[in-house]
Amino acid sequence: MAFDGITIAALVKELGENLTDGRIAKITQPESDELLLTVKTPAGQRRLYISASASLPLIYLTADNKPSPMTAPGFCMLLRKHIGGGRITAVSQPKLERIIHIDIEHLDELGDLCKKTLIVEIMGKHSNIIFCDDKGMIIDSIKHVSAQMSSVREVLPGRRYFIPDTMEKQDPLDTDKTSFATLLKCRPAPIGKALYLCFTGISPVAAEEVCHLAGLDSSMTARDLSDDMMTHLYRQFSYYFEQVQNGTFAPAIYYSGSDPKDFSALPLSHYGAYRRQEYSSVSELLGTFYAAKNAMTRIRQKSADLRHVVQTALERSRKKYDLQQRQLRDTENRDKFKVYGELINTYGYHLPKDASELTALNYYTNEDVTIPLDKNLTPQENAQKYFNKYNKQKRTFEALSGLIKETADDIRYLESISNSLDIAQNEDDLLQIKEELTQSGYIRRKYTKKKVRLTSRPLHYVSSDGFHMYVGKNNLQNEELTFHFADGNDWWFHAKGAPGSHVIVKSGGNELPDTTFEEAGRLAAYYSKNRGSDKVEIDYIEKKHVKKPNGAKPGFVIYYTNYSLVIDSDISAIEEVD
Repeated sequence: MAFDGITIAALVKELGENLTDGRIAKITQPESDELLLTVKTPAGQRRLYISASASLPLIYLTADNKPSPMTAPGFCMLLRKHIGGGRITAVSQPKLERIIHIDIEHLDELGDLCKKTLIVEIMGKHSNIIFCDDKGMIIDSIKHVSAQMSSVREVLPGRRYFIPDTMEKQDPLDTDKTSFATLLKCRPAPIGKALYLCFTGISPVAAEEVCHLAGLDSSMTARDLSDDMMTHLYRQFSYYFEQVQNGTFAPAIYYSGSDPKDFSALPLSHYGAYRRQEYSSVSELLGTFYAAKNAMTRIRQKSADLRHVVQTALERSRKKYDLQQRQLRDTENRDKFKVYGELINTYGYHLPKDASELTALNYYTNEDVTIPLDKNLTPQENAQKYFNKYNKQKRTFEALSGLIKETADDIRYLESISNSLDIAQNEDDLLQIKEELTQSGYIRRKYTKKKVRLTSRPLHYVSSDGFHMYVGKNNLQNEELTFHFADGNDWWFHAKGAPGSHVIVKSGGNELPDTTFEEAGRLAAYYSKNRGSDKVEIDYIEKKHVKKPNGAKPGFVIYYTNYSLVIDSDISAIEEVD
């Protein structure tokens, strides 16, 4: 569900209850578009996390702290100067907009009481954190928006703050039956779409819920509704938003199997087919729903440079591979030239002078074959010409066969690094992947006195039967797990024919139950390029049968006698160990 005005309303109620009269004890800026406020309240310390990320804007209370840069950014220093030690007096939401106002009182340098407002706009790629004085003038913002960037509104120090009303929507908490019907009928769109186009704070999911409560098909237009149906729709619309006005929220996440499908601050009856998990607060809900997503979004942003290196090398290798394959196809007729030379030597003695072709019996196939000849050359010279062609193409074939294998190995290796980037969970994982690319020559090493410590470790799971299972997150870890950590009788798993992690199951000399084989197979499927597939073929074998060829790239292994299983990539029921 979108982070809509209804979710913001529930969050404002929660923040008001928890932060009002609290004093801001600490302000940090962990990322360029994030703030973390530590607030001391009569009930204890609270942390407010605010993100204006274009890909994942968020605001909620959290118990987690985040490391900050050694030198605080300018916006963070400005906030510390103005509102460090300030008291939060109110948390509000204008109309039902996706905007939160945090009003703060503080003493200035002269000891006079001043008021400031920290405005958080949760608006997708236009999200921002804006700091204003008591007259509504912008002091600064975490993102500056100039006239060149937006023709609607500038967000710069010294400009007046206002909410751009580009859609001319109406507040759903302040509308009557007549306005409701008029607005919908003016929109030629289906009523589900018209609801979120006409009123602030309504997402498509909330609009669908209102239609469902009214028993109406959301694809109908308002003009298709009779007066009674319109009255009934307005009544259900009013009942739905009475919950917002009264603050009777019921935060919940809706699951499809083990995957979170959606979340909402109010019940969604049209999601009856999904499992509903209730939460005591909106912050807890958002922390659960977005924590992993936010972490992965940040990692993808931080891995952009590495991805560019890998993708560029992959494209170059794939082009080289295609060219080499085309050149190899040009050598397919090499044996024919050898036969031509032999046949000319065998039958060419009776050829008349200036003959342009020779028709002879090919004693390899017992069929007649016509051989083109150069009239300016003798039969022996024509034969030698074809032998030279054969030898040249034979040498080309042999050279290309080795080069094609090398290029294919490079492609397979780079695809494995691409998979490692996909499953990287933190910056330590990225540092290890960068070190691998450096060792492989894809990145030039920078000589520096400061040594980079590699602290990334393989993933650790425990099967339902109590066996320990380890998953390499990159090729260096795969190498370490398979050839240094695993014993000969431990079991090794890998997705067949796909880039992926090595999975090691420590057997301890015991026979593994079928359940453990299946769970290890699921881990190998999940941490491969085939993640998400219902059927992934997995190779597994005792580690003692896995070998590494001399000179092979990290993580590359060979094996000959293995078992196979086909399994899904759902690991939600497998316990991970920190």
